Amino acid sequence: MKKNKYLVVFACLCFFQMASGQSISGKWKTIDDRNGNAKAIIDIYLQDGLLYGKVLKILEKGKENAKCIKCDGELKDKPVQGMIIIDGFKKTDDYEYKGKRLFDPEQAMTFRGRVWMDPKNPDKLKVRGYLAFLYRTQTWLRAE
Repeated sequence: MKKNKYLVVFACLCFFQMASGQSISGKWKTIDDRNGNAKAIIDIYLQDGLLYGKVLKILEKGKENAKCIKCDGELKDKPVQGMIIIDGFKKTDDYEYKGKRLFDPEQAMTFRGRVWMDPKNPDKLKVRGYLAFLYRTQTWLRAE
């Protein structure tokens, strides 16, 4: 009987470990869908039930201290590192979030967006930006 208890506890611990590996929160490496190059590390986190993404580190050589030169208003000439690029996305499914502010500091453009985990690989995050009926999807890789 005692062995069964330990087996159940061990199985529960394994299950929780697997489930925690499937969290959308964490550090993600952005990959340019056009050339395959790593661009930045983004911290994806939940706050008050909403999803946010903040630029932690720029990986592109020569752009480590990039500023948002094309931006207008309060973002004009601000450092890209530390910038919120996914702002207040709402959960629509177990691992999917949608929102109206997916910001690309390189183009200084804001898109509607959708973010979801790849159902076949929890270490891949799909990030899609919409402009009218056109869209572009990138696959980001877990950086942790």
